[in-house]
Amino acid sequence: MDKPVIVALDFADDFECINFLNQFPKSEKLFLKIGLEMFCQFGYPFVHNLRERGYNIFLDLKLHDIPNTVKRTCEMIAKWDVQMLTVHASGGAEMIAAAKSGLAGSKTKLLAVTQLTSLGQNELENELQIPLKSADYVAHLAKLAFDNGADGVISSALEVPMIKDATSSDFLCITPGIRPKSAQVGDQKRVATPAQARTLGSDGIVVGRPITQAQDGHQAYMNICKEWNK
Repeated sequence: MDKPVIVALDFADDFECINFLNQFPKSEKLFLKIGLEMFCQFGYPFVHNLRERGYNIFLDLKLHDIPNTVKRTCEMIAKWDVQMLTVHASGGAEMIAAAKSGLAGSKTKLLAVTQLTSLGQNELENELQIPLKSADYVAHLAKLAFDNGADGVISSALEVPMIKDATSSDFLCITPGIRPKSAQVGDQKRVATPAQARTLGSDGIVVGRPITQAQDGHQAYMNICKEWNK
C-alpha cells in the first residue's frame, strides 16, 4: 500500500464537497475520508458516487457494538469497495475479530481506533477512569487489534514507533491530528506535522481543515504532499 495523504471531507453538503473536489485535476487520484457526519447525511450513494469518480475511500465510521451487529454491518460494507474502515479497539477482541470476519473476501483494510486524538491523559484518568498512562493504553489496544486480525490502527504520529514495536512493522498506522507548521492546532491535542509523522513511521496521514478550508485547496494539498514525501 502506498503511503497516502488522506483528505478528511468535512463539508455541510455534497454540492460544496464536489465543488472542492473539482479544484483537483482528474489525474489526481485522491484518498478521501468520509466520517460519521457526512455519512449520516448522504449515506452509501455518496460513497458510491466518489468511488465511481475513481477516488479511494477511507470510511471512518468507528463501529462499536456487539460482535454480531458489527460483523453483519461489515458484511454489507465489504460489498462497497472501500479501501479502509474503522472500528473502536475498545469494543474488544471478539468484536474486532467479528469485523474482520465480516470483511472477508474484500480488499477493505480494517483499522482500529485506539485513543481519540481529542483525549489526553487528563480525560483518560478523570473521565474514563482508565488507570494506565495514555501511551500504555494505546499500546495495549493496538496489540489487541493486531492479535485479532485488524490490519492497522488509527493513532497519533507520536505513538507510531511504540505501536510498531508492540505489533509489527507491517501493521498500518494511519495518523490524524496532522497540521502543517502554519496551521492552528484546533481541537486535537496530540498533533504532528507531515514531516514529523513520516519520520516517526506513519503509513498514511489524515488532513482535513488545512486543506478543505484553504483558499486554494489543491495547492494546500500539494504543499502537504511535498512535506510528507520529502
